[in-house]
Amino acid sequence: MALTLFCRSALPTEAQRQSAQFADGRFHNGRALREPGLGKGLQILWRFLTDKPADATPQRQIEVLPLSRADLLAAPDQSLWRLGHSTLLFKLDGKFWLTDPVFAERASPFAFLGPKRFHAPPIALEELPEIEAVILSHDHYDHLDHDAVLALAPKVARFLTPLGVGDRLIEWGIPAAKVQQFDWWQGLQIGVLRLVATPAQHFSGRSLSDRNRTLWASWVLMTPEVRLFFSGDSGYFDGFKAIGERFGPFDLTMVETGAYNEDWPDVHMQPEESLQAHLDLGGRRLLPIHNGTFDLALHGWTEPFERIEALAAARDVALSTPRMGERLDLRAPLPGSAWWR
Repeated sequence: MALTLFCRSALPTEAQRQSAQFADGRFHNGRALREPGLGKGLQILWRFLTDKPADATPQRQIEVLPLSRADLLAAPDQSLWRLGHSTLLFKLDGKFWLTDPVFAERASPFAFLGPKRFHAPPIALEELPEIEAVILSHDHYDHLDHDAVLALAPKVARFLTPLGVGDRLIEWGIPAAKVQQFDWWQGLQIGVLRLVATPAQHFSGRSLSDRNRTLWASWVLMTPEVRLFFSGDSGYFDGFKAIGERFGPFDLTMVETGAYNEDWPDVHMQPEESLQAHLDLGGRRLLPIHNGTFDLALHGWTEPFERIEALAAARDVALSTPRMGERLDLRAPLPGSAWWR
């Protein structure tokens, strides 16, 4: 993986300049976020280095269900597989769709330093079948894997990204004809599947000099049979209710539930907020994501699962927690097991 600590600021495109989220050369959330500042940031870094809980990483090997290309091709339509963190593979309308593909050993600009995977991906990159679209939420290292994108490119028909992220892919060598970029509330129709980039409350950047030069987004995926919501990364905000009012109710919401902390409350959600986001969206079943693969916060690695499971039970919310590599039938998703125990 190429090291990227500094980058040259590119001139904004016309689409970026026209975006309601873009001003003064950067993208912005609907409201200003609380920033920790230098002093608080150094305290957070010190805690990361010295105050990790004993159970921040698994003490045993995580069971992953291995997948092959033959398994995927033989699977029925309206299937979903969780491959790790926020990487999800869908089979819809006879085609495959992949979100935030991260197959790297570390979610980091360094090959030798940074959060390391708890488990191998259930399927190797070269085993994946032809992909109709890779759907990206933003450009952080735990959601956008440079090497995976380049390896996937020959078998991907198109990359769907928020504004600016697609320009990054083109700089990496992805053919511009394969890249389509969207502002919030923009989308496209591919066969029977409608995809819409929807708001999120987060930030972006892969270096020390490019913060918020690209946009972040959640995504809605809709066919005549099923409605799905993929959160990407987000703090809790009123956008979830707006998305639910416009596109809900959703058969399945895949909502970020992990890497949270009271020191960064506006860009990631506590499990209570993840559950409320699901309710705001009008979700029928919740699949918690952004957990179980990398150590990105100060909580135990199983804590997001335990907290969301208890909260969902208390509110009578249907939950699905498939193992990595386990097929989920989108027409009748099962609860799954407490595999993290």
